[in-house]
Amino acid sequence: MKKILNAPDAYVDEMLEGLCAAHPEHYAQPEPRVIVRAGGTTPGKVGIVTGGGSGHLPVFTGYVGRGLLDGCAIGNVFASPSAEQMAATMRHAHAGAGVLCLYGNYGGDVMNFDMASEMVELEDDIDSTSVVLADDVASAGPEEAVKRRGVAGMVYAFKMAGAKAEEMAGLGDVTRVAQKAADACRSIGMALSPCTVPQAGKPTFDIGETEMEMGMGIHGEPGIWRDTLKPADAIVDEMMERLLADRPLGQGDRYSILVNSLGATPPEELYIMFRRAKAVLEATGAHMVMPLVGRYATSMEMAGATITLCKLDDELEALLKAPCNCAFWRVG
Repeated sequence: MKKILNAPDAYVDEMLEGLCAAHPEHYAQPEPRVIVRAGGTTPGKVGIVTGGGSGHLPVFTGYVGRGLLDGCAIGNVFASPSAEQMAATMRHAHAGAGVLCLYGNYGGDVMNFDMASEMVELEDDIDSTSVVLADDVASAGPEEAVKRRGVAGMVYAFKMAGAKAEEMAGLGDVTRVAQKAADACRSIGMALSPCTVPQAGKPTFDIGETEMEMGMGIHGEPGIWRDTLKPADAIVDEMMERLLADRPLGQGDRYSILVNSLGATPPEELYIMFRRAKAVLEATGAHMVMPLVGRYATSMEMAGATITLCKLDDELEALLKAPCNCAFWRVG
């Protein structure tokens, strides 16, 4: 294992210390493994929190900021935070209007957020709701969509729900928008190489030097097929075919697309992918709005990429374009 670290057990805490030291205008750490907005949540605004394992920056922690999230509970690399850490995050984010928990569909996160919500309701009389992102089309078919993993679609949900909360909308309305955004997203990934979890000290999976895997999850969960690496256009064509089969687009539809690096894939290769995806989408007659290309949801140093399509209407488009500001993303 080659990593720039001091000790595997200190990896997450030293990362959070450095994150807050580098960006004190955005992030504060009121207690271990809890990151909140510097300056706190606006009084009377719905608080939005997330949580999950480390190793995915900017997801989850990086999207704490104006027009986005109010807090994040952070676990070890690829491991869920505890229910106590999630409850603490909810308490810090609460500003009198309730709290929305918005996170990916992973067993530990779901279980612990359910427990945390019960804790703050009983102990602190805080109203809360939950929206779970399940956008990975490779992880289950449409008939079992509730079993799908959450991937980069949560970036859109963070943005849109965060913008709605900044309008001082109520908890029900912010939750409605978060669910609407989650339902609008479809994602798929592909991987070329594994990553190494510091505490494990070995790669998360093995893959041949000339191989790729289609549909692999962001923790190395099995995909759809593994075979010889294909040209970029062929890879993107299959990814787009699978996304459009699940979320069709037609003449006059509007959408945003996110071409996302899983960590090691450089911007040059993402733009090669984007140009092909754009051509495929233009053939449907749909209209592209505010495309995103870059590192938005990673998996340590894994080489590979995800593509997310988010189908828009007037409300979601306006919320996507609304101002936001964190260390990793700024709009307006």
